[in-house]
Amino acid sequence: MRLGAFLYPTGYHVAAWRHPGVPADAGVNFAHYAELARTAERGTLDFLFLPDSSAMRGADLPELSRAAIRYVAQFEPLTLLGALAAVTERIGLTATVSSTYNEPYHTARKIASLDHISGGRAGWNLVTSQNPYEAYNFGLPEHPEHAARYRRAHEFAEVVKGLWDTWSDDAWVRDKDSGRFFDPERIRPLDHRGEHFSVRGPLNVPRGPQGHPVTLQAGSSEAGRELAAATADVVFTAQHDKDDVRAFTEDVRARAGKYGRDPSSVLVMAGVFPFVGRTRAEAEEKRERLQDLIDPEVGLALLQSELGHADLSGCDLDGPLPELPPSDSGRSRGDLLARMAADDGLSIRQLYKRVAGSRGHRQVVGTAESVADELTDWYESGVVDGFVVMPPSLPDGLADFVDLVVPELRRRGLFRTAYEGRTLRDHLGLHRPVR
Repeated sequence: MRLGAFLYPTGYHVAAWRHPGVPADAGVNFAHYAELARTAERGTLDFLFLPDSSAMRGADLPELSRAAIRYVAQFEPLTLLGALAAVTERIGLTATVSSTYNEPYHTARKIASLDHISGGRAGWNLVTSQNPYEAYNFGLPEHPEHAARYRRAHEFAEVVKGLWDTWSDDAWVRDKDSGRFFDPERIRPLDHRGEHFSVRGPLNVPRGPQGHPVTLQAGSSEAGRELAAATADVVFTAQHDKDDVRAFTEDVRARAGKYGRDPSSVLVMAGVFPFVGRTRAEAEEKRERLQDLIDPEVGLALLQSELGHADLSGCDLDGPLPELPPSDSGRSRGDLLARMAADDGLSIRQLYKRVAGSRGHRQVVGTAESVADELTDWYESGVVDGFVVMPPSLPDGLADFVDLVVPELRRRGLFRTAYEGRTLRDHLGLHRPVR
């Protein structure tokens, strides 16, 4: 079973920052992140994952002032991962990089550098920007339209991976006696010219320990699945139904085959939002304590954001979710939540309370044994290769999973007791591309 840790600074629950056990300055507290990284490494998890946005998610300052998960105060993730590489030894280090507001040369260079610094533990989550407020920070009145963003993302990934291959693994002679630093026969400028980018290359960083750092992708829309199938080693998905995740996995792998890839080489990991206790009652008390801390204004604003920045003003909060117009922001999550509301008969208020926690991901509440039972069912059914764990609050939520659930998975022979390799590709069982 593959396991990653998804780290919003204070935890995945919208009200986590108000919990007395959570440092309120978590987003800019390096000691806090170092503790989380060491906890995850103690649990032999495959990787840490840091989400990111290049803008605060929202413009309502009174509402933003009452939330801590809207990218209002947190480190730039690749910089943070470079620091975490120095205080860890084995765990993978991954973060989101937007193809919409970055350049492929800079991205290839930064991630290759992180791969060297960490000894082969780097990965990147390739996304297209969904937060409309990012556009304003890059001189645009709005995002490029959805299809154009995804065309750019495909080309972005092609250029990044091409740059990582501009040097052969054995190009670096560094022979002091002969005076030759590298072999010029083992360099291949990229000379890419496409719709969005013109990049000559080569990259001025040697090929990394992994050849290609691990590529992750989390799109579930039609365009997102196509991008994942073409580019990703690991695909995240938000699903709460076993049949839905099975269909998603089969679909993405079938698409990967169309790109000439081995479908079995594409790992699918589902998000899971766990409340773990030594008893069921303790786990439920942990959940209710956070639910009681939800600010209604923040909960509603978060729901509107997750629905593609829908406008629910004037709606009866105790009435059903209205039919929403199409959005040019992230589409798959909004569709998922609308289906959830319809299937479960949720009012807007009930939906925002649920969204404030799992945001469409699978929520599990119980003892280590019952949580492990649920993860085991999906894993042994073959519908996923593992899970991205989204602790409700940090640091305690991650420690609960590592100290209670991981030993139970180990007891069942489903998870490693020690790291067997050095690189993130080793942990995930992925081959190293040769150049």
